[in-house]
This record gives sequence, C-alpha cells and structure tokens, in this order.
Amino acid sequence: MSNIQDRIQEELENARTVCGTEGSASSDCAAAWDAVEELQAEASHQRENQPPKTYLEEYCDANPDAAECRVYED
Repeated sequence: MSNIQDRIQEELENARTVCGTEGSASSDCAAAWDAVEELQAEASHQRENQPPKTYLEEYCDANPDAAECRVYED
C-alpha cells in the first residue's frame, strides 16, 4: 500500500508544479489533478477490499510486545 501512497505524493508534486507553471486553468493542470484523483480512488478501493482485522490483530497492533503477539520463526 505504501507504493501507491508514494505515487500519490509524486503526482501531487507534479500537479502542483504543472499548475504553477502552466496556470490553474490549463488542460495540463486539470490532467495532472485527474491523475492524482485516480490514484486516490485506487488507494481507497484497495483499503475497502482488505478483510477486517480480528480482535487479536487489533490488540497486537496496540500491544506489539504482548506475549500473545510474539511470532516465532522455525
């Protein structure tokens, strides 16, 4: 998921740059913001499709050092 967040940040910077040089009314500016919106929609879609966390997963996120949350490797 962080990969899409990185791409969103890159596209945000690109949109700001394009709009700063070409003007906010230009078609290039609108296209750059459309790219940002598409990536944000994809990130939202990916979040929706993740299965809900179990109570144990939520507990372990809040208490990673708890005995119940230890992971042992073979």
